[in-house]
Formats: sequence, structure tokens, C-alpha cells
Amino acid sequence: MIKKLTLLILFTFLSFHSYSQIVFEKAYYIDNNNTKVNCLIRNQDWIKTPKEFQYKLTETEQPQTLTIQQVKEFGFENDTKYQRYTVNIDKSSEIMRNMSYVKNPEFNEETLFLKVLVEGKASLYQYDENDLKRFFFKTDDVAITQLVYKSYKITELEIGHNNHYKQQLANALKDNSISEKNIKNLTYSKDKLVEFFSKYNHLVDPKVATTEIKVKKDLFNLNVRAGVSNSSVSLQHKNMPLYDADFGNKTQLRFGVETEFILGFNKNKWAFIIEPTYQFYEEEKTIRNHNMAINYKSIELPFGIRYYSFLNTNSKLFFNFQYIVDFQLGSEIKYPPFGDFDISTRNSFAFGIGYKFKDKYSLEFRYVTKKILQHTSINADFTSTSLVLGYTIF
Repeated sequence: MIKKLTLLILFTFLSFHSYSQIVFEKAYYIDNNNTKVNCLIRNQDWIKTPKEFQYKLTETEQPQTLTIQQVKEFGFENDTKYQRYTVNIDKSSEIMRNMSYVKNPEFNEETLFLKVLVEGKASLYQYDENDLKRFFFKTDDVAITQLVYKSYKITELEIGHNNHYKQQLANALKDNSISEKNIKNLTYSKDKLVEFFSKYNHLVDPKVATTEIKVKKDLFNLNVRAGVSNSSVSLQHKNMPLYDADFGNKTQLRFGVETEFILGFNKNKWAFIIEPTYQFYEEEKTIRNHNMAINYKSIELPFGIRYYSFLNTNSKLFFNFQYIVDFQLGSEIKYPPFGDFDISTRNSFAFGIGYKFKDKYSLEFRYVTKKILQHTSINADFTSTSLVLGYTIF
């Protein structure tokens, strides 16, 4: 059953994933002849800086691919844009085991798309490649240049940092709009650099608009969730199979609050979710003239990942995979003629498929894999499926 359900979820995920990924948004590109072409581009919210992209001129035509050799710039309406530059880039690793003992950057010339972060008298750009993140800048007087930050080994246990980017900015921004303290305290991170460049441009000339390319972010959601669960328990005595018992299915109402942390990449399609839940199951059964009973209560802590698959601007599917940690609340099994037993549990997994509308309303089907309630001489298999309605408060 678990294997079949897992395969069904995987098949559904891949089918909708393949369909929903082909979402093209209003955009443009500028070719090598400086011709601007309005079109539709497949927006993947790239984790790694792209070297090509898919586009089409109308909704109905087949997508085509343009590469970095063919395009000088491309972007989306009021959103991300990339520009092509030939730059010297240092790709030294920031992972300790891969660091060199060389303090200075080791440059290579490459032609890259750079993501535009801030445009103005001083402009800021970003390049991403796996764990590598590099920032570039240019001004009216300085051609586009990498802001140098490099970690390097002093010894096998000691790391040094080349913070030359601070001196670069101090030399390039000579009009005293930014204090030495501002530069000294500036960290090599996207948020801080964007804030720094935006502030500088405003101070230099408040009348000149500074363009800060912003991506819409909704990085935290609080979801109220209610629904019904159908649970069953079957009990096995390790030495006395005649006293095995199937307590049957029970339908119960459920209520919970889910916190969802959107991971800010790949068009906000990935999220970390956690939903503490109170779980209970109480039932009696007569076996061979003995009244057996189970009283199972616990706090479940499901946590895991969610993937969104966009259908259109208002609708999206989601797929959950969660690991459930179970905290017992005095659960026991009354098992005459053997006595009463306290029970412990093994953790389990949950799979879910759902639909969300207008980022507010959701419906999810969830399956929890077999959970073992155990004691020295007995085991009980607990399984559960749920249908859950959700509402996003914010």
C-alpha cells in the first residue's frame, strides 16, 4: 500500500511538475544588434546564474532557446533582469577543505550574465554558481569590476579573509557621501550591499531615481488547518497470535496551525513546513471474551519540505514530504489476561498532495506511513489518512 501510494504521488508530482514548469512571463531581450524584443520568457528564478533561457513571441508558439552569445540583456516586467559582461572573476572556494593558501584573487576572464541588483550612479550586480557568490560593481568612472572577497587558509586550522572590496569602494566613491565607518562595517552579502549602494546613489543625487531590482518575497506563512482523519490500529501479540486484535477505523476531526517558511529561490517554489498536532485514538474490542482497549495520545511534530507547482497566477499544486517525531502522552493498552502496558512509538513519514487557490485557501490529502506502537511483548500498527482544509492568515 505504501509503495503504491508513494509511486502515485511521485507520478503525479512529475506529471504536474513537467506541465507547470512551462510558465512564461512577460519579458524582453536585447540582441547583439541592440534590438529590444518584447516576448515571453520562462521564469525559473534561477538559483545559478543562467547561460541561456527559453522564450516565445506568442502564447501559442513553441518555445525556443537563446544563449549568452546571442543576447546582451534580458529581464521581466518590474522584476529580475540580467546583463551580459566580459569580466575577470575569481572562483576560489569558500569551503574550507577546498581553500587555497593564496590570499590574492585568482582571476579568469569569462563572459557571464550578471543579475542586476541596483542601478544608478553606482550599480551592483551578482553572479551565482552552486556555493559560489560574487558581486560586481561599476560607476561612471570605474568599468565593471568584481568586488573582491576571498577566504584562504593560513594554516590547516586557521582561515584568513581578503576584504579588498572595502578598499575598492573607498577608492571608487570619493565624493564623501559615504563615511569610512559605513564602508568598514559593510559585510559581503546581498542585502547589505544593496542597502549600501541604494543609500550611496540617493545621497549623491536625490533627484536621480535609483533602480533597485526587487523580487516579491513572502517568506513566512501562518496557515490555520482543519479537517478529518481516518485512523486504524491493529495489534499483534508476539507470542500469542490468537489474541491479535483489529480495532478498526475511526474518523476524527483535526485542527492545527502550520508554519511555512518559503525558501527564497527557484521562484519561491520550495518551503520548509512544521505543523504540531495533537493525536489521539481510543477504542475497545472484545477478543476471546476479553475486553481489550487502546488509549493512544501523543503530540506529533511533522516537519519537512513542500514543493509548489504553479498552474496559473491563482492556482498551484503542492507536494509535501515530512518526517514525524512522536511525543507520547501516557499511552497504554489494556490487554487482559496479560495486563496493562505503557507503549512507545517509532517515528514515521507523511506524504501529501494539495491544491492552493489565491495563496489563501488550500485542500490537502495526506497519508501517514505505518507507525509502530510497541511494548516488549506486543506491537500495534497505526495508520492514518487525512483530508485537510487550510486558510492562510498571513
